[in-house]
Amino acid sequence: MADAEVIEELYRTALPRLCGYGFLLTGSEAEGEELVQAAIVKTFSRWRRIGEVHSAEAYVRAAMRTLTIDAARRATRWRRAMQTLVERGGEDVEGEVAGSDDVAAAIRALPPRVRVAVALRYLDDLTVAETASRMGVTEGAVKKYLHVARERLGPWHDELGGDHEHARVTEAEGRRAR
Repeated sequence: MADAEVIEELYRTALPRLCGYGFLLTGSEAEGEELVQAAIVKTFSRWRRIGEVHSAEAYVRAAMRTLTIDAARRATRWRRAMQTLVERGGEDVEGEVAGSDDVAAAIRALPPRVRVAVALRYLDDLTVAETASRMGVTEGAVKKYLHVARERLGPWHDELGGDHEHARVTEAEGRRAR
């Protein structure tokens, strides 16, 4: 399959899944969609041939995780630099503008590595060991990230009847069964 065909097929079949993944990583639907676009550009702008859609989707998801962590690092460095130059005001303008969706706000409040761990573990359906390997951290770190996510997202988990034993799991088309 040519790159153009793979990209067309990726948009046609995987875009909703990728946008959902982007939402979880960013906490915002619009930012999630932009993250998907940036990851697709990053994935296909290199001289690499990706012969099938499932491989392309995996590359795009990996690029999304990398872009999310890189953006968080840049923002942290920028805040540190700006704090030395300007006294911060007491207003929370971002909170007023961002919207009132409590779940999205809670997801946005999670540290980027925690969001990545949640996405890998629950959306990509990886084990803790596989998640640790993909993130380049220890299994203990992944467990800590997931614990933080469960603590902070707990109120919504309980509201939605968050019983892990009865959680509905769907398998994405083309994924191998475990």
